[in-house]
Amino acid sequence: MGDVNHDIASATHAPLHHFSVPLSATPRGARLARLLATEQLRSWGLPLDPARLVVAELAANAVAHGRVAGRDFRLALIVVPPGTLRVEVTDTRRERLPVRTAEPADAPAESGYGLLLVEVFADRWGVELGPVPRKTVWAELDLAPCR
Repeated sequence: MGDVNHDIASATHAPLHHFSVPLSATPRGARLARLLATEQLRSWGLPLDPARLVVAELAANAVAHGRVAGRDFRLALIVVPPGTLRVEVTDTRRERLPVRTAEPADAPAESGYGLLLVEVFADRWGVELGPVPRKTVWAELDLAPCR
């Protein structure tokens, strides 16, 4: 897992693109996160995969593990030079940090693969805490140089 106090070099650059939206912490909200991310990436002329898979997994985790009744989660997509897509999903369950599961056992499991997929497809990922009661699980994907 990435460091909680991860200092990304890309944070010093002004974003080329920025999209942020609150979504209901429900399965429908998680599906909408993937659909909105797909349309946003398409409008920016960026590749859809594997970014939409990463969005889907992080949003599903926010709904499954970060849900607080009556509170939304937030999806943010940020593109910074020279070509990094940062996916952020913020929820209000700061005390429930994501834990990378051990490699899958021989017997198939019903769940627990989401963060393994994020780890495989993202170039970096981690968690940022705050402000209370929030946490943001983020993943970065290195892209071809942006236009």
